[in-house]
Amino acid sequence: MFGLMVRFTCKDEASAEAFDQLVGETIEKIRDGEPGTLVYASHRVDGQPLQRIFYELYRDRAAFDTHEEQEHTRRFLAAREELLASTEVDWLTLQTGKGTAG
Repeated sequence: MFGLMVRFTCKDEASAEAFDQLVGETIEKIRDGEPGTLVYASHRVDGQPLQRIFYELYRDRAAFDTHEEQEHTRRFLAAREELLASTEVDWLTLQTGKGTAG
C-alpha cells in the first residue's frame, strides 16, 4: 500500500470555493476510473476555513503513478495552482491498521 496526506491552504474564500468545485469534479473521475486508488478523501479542517486535507491510499506505487498520469489528475494539478497559497505533502509508509490488508 502507498499513501500520502496533503494539506492545501487556499488563498481566500473565493479560491476555497473554486478549489472545492475542482476537487468534486476530479474525485468523481477518480471514483469511476481508478480501481487502484483505494481511498481519495478531501477534508475540511475545523476552524481553518481555507485549509483542506487530502488523504490518499493506493494499492501500490504503480497505482499512484497511474493516477498521476490521468487527464483529470493533470487538469487538477494545473488548475489548483492559481487557487492555493501553499501545499504540504507527507508521504506515508503503512505501519499497521484496520482495513489495510491486501
